[in-house]
Amino acid sequence: MAEKTLNDLFYETLRDIYYAERKILKSLPKMARAAQSEKLKNAFQKHRDETEGQVERLQQVFEIIGKNARAKTCPAIDGIVEEAEEIMEDFKGTPALDAGLLAAAQAVEHYEISRYGTLATWARELGLKDVVKLLEQTLAEESKTDETLTKIAETAVNQAAQKKAA
Repeated sequence: MAEKTLNDLFYETLRDIYYAERKILKSLPKMARAAQSEKLKNAFQKHRDETEGQVERLQQVFEIIGKNARAKTCPAIDGIVEEAEEIMEDFKGTPALDAGLLAAAQAVEHYEISRYGTLATWARELGLKDVVKLLEQTLAEESKTDETLTKIAETAVNQAAQKKAA
C-alpha cells in the first residue's frame, strides 16, 4: 500500500467539503421556508446564493489540482443537517424554532470554517497559491455568515424565543 501524503489528505478533505457544500445547498431553502424571522429567512437565502459561488470555487480548485470534482460522503454534515431537520419538525410553529434553526446553521458554519481553514493551510504548505486565494475567499464568507447569524441571534431570535416562552 502506497504511503499517504498531505496531498492525498488535501484531496480527500476537499472531496468532503464539496459534498458538504452541495448538501447545504439543498438544505438552506428548507431552513429559509421554516424560519419565522424575516432576518433569518433573508440570511439563509443570502447564504444559499453564496454557497453556489463556493461550490463553483471548489470546482475551480479541483481543476487547478488536476482532479475531477467528486464528492465524498461527509457523515459530519449529514448529522448536522439531520439535526436541523429534527428541529424543524420538533419545534415547528413554536417560538424556539428560529433559535434552533440558527444554532444548527451555526454548527454548519463552524464545520465549514474549520474545513476551509485547514484546507487553506494545507494548500499553502503544498505551494498552491491560486488555491489558497479561492479557499480564503470562501473562509471569509463563512466567517461573515457566522457573524451575521450571531448578530441575529443576539438582537432578535433568542429574545423572541425567551419572551414568548415566559
